[in-house]
Amino acid sequence: MTILAIDFETANERRDSACAVGLAWIEGDRIVRRASRLIRPPEMRFSPGNIRVHGILPADVRDQPGFAEAMAEFLPDLSRGLILAHNAGFDIGVLRASLAGAGVAVPPLTYLCTLQISRKVFPDPAGCGLGKVAARLGIRFEHHDAGEDAYACAEIALAAARQAGAAGVAALPRAIGLPVTRVAGGAPVPRAVPGAISGRVLQALRPAKAPDPLRFTMRGSTGNRYEVSLEARSGGPQLRCTCMAGRYGMACRHVKALMVGDVTDLLSENAADLETLHRMLAAGERSTAS
Repeated sequence: MTILAIDFETANERRDSACAVGLAWIEGDRIVRRASRLIRPPEMRFSPGNIRVHGILPADVRDQPGFAEAMAEFLPDLSRGLILAHNAGFDIGVLRASLAGAGVAVPPLTYLCTLQISRKVFPDPAGCGLGKVAARLGIRFEHHDAGEDAYACAEIALAAARQAGAAGVAALPRAIGLPVTRVAGGAPVPRAVPGAISGRVLQALRPAKAPDPLRFTMRGSTGNRYEVSLEARSGGPQLRCTCMAGRYGMACRHVKALMVGDVTDLLSENAADLETLHRMLAAGERSTAS
């Protein structure tokens, strides 16, 4: 049986926004292979909180493969193996939602949650989060790096098998009375693309009003607030910032951040407008080129 640990990092609150995956394969009593990949999520919308956790920026994944391409080489092992994940409901949810969103059939999955395993085998009043359990077991890793988290998850499962006297990780569920979870696969369900609104619906919503200009409030290096707006120019739409550099017509760091989808310093709660912004800028570039 193939046994592998998996961990995902996501760009925002959506389960189908995976931006990184890490995996670690177990054979016998040791880890024999590790892999990690960056993933371009379907929406280039990164929440500041997520960026603070994993440090992945839109610019890091803009040229990376989408979910289906990034995961293609791993799906055979995932579909026929025993998957380990710490707080598995999250990671399995990301896997299923992202496959469905990419139009890929979700295979049958069998998995174990090392968070639940830890609560049974390594209970502690301080909690059984990945970092806490790893620290108690002396497992050294870089938390919130997908590849490192998958490695720590696998090491926790191996340690639990040794502690429980199980003949390997595959025998651990019976040894501690924790059944594996099985979920049926299924064909992908067509779903609307977030933010995609037909022209007819949009016209009905705004019958007599021009769309509001795009504006973003950004935090400066000293905490000042600056307004970045999209302006129509003879050469096409351009972003203009109220900071000193922007007043002189320069592309400041606030403008450059928005152009790559970096919302780390975005204060206004309109990160979803970045997709519209990028479409308008791309349309302007095509118009200028023609």
